[in-house]
Amino acid sequence: MKYLANVTTLQYASDKCTGCGRCVEVCPQGVFVMRDKRAAITDRDLCMECGACAMNCEFGAISVNSGVGCATAIINSMLTGGEPTCGCGDAGGSSCCS
Repeated sequence: MKYLANVTTLQYASDKCTGCGRCVEVCPQGVFVMRDKRAAITDRDLCMECGACAMNCEFGAISVNSGVGCATAIINSMLTGGEPTCGCGDAGGSSCCS
């Protein structure tokens, strides 16, 4: 499931990747795959910013601001049935990436 295009805070430094594959194992959205003995991102827009990849990367190759941003707002709105709010839209913070 994709949330919103180009809003994730996910950052990946392939030069720091050692190819352990932990990110592939822990990502619930399939954002990472192994290619040529290193992790590679399949589709950044699949990231829901849960932080599992960054917390499990012992080499600092991955960073993400877990629990922030529009991906979290979309997930929370689906869970609560309300409108997504992340504070990045209008001055009042009532819309999500508008």
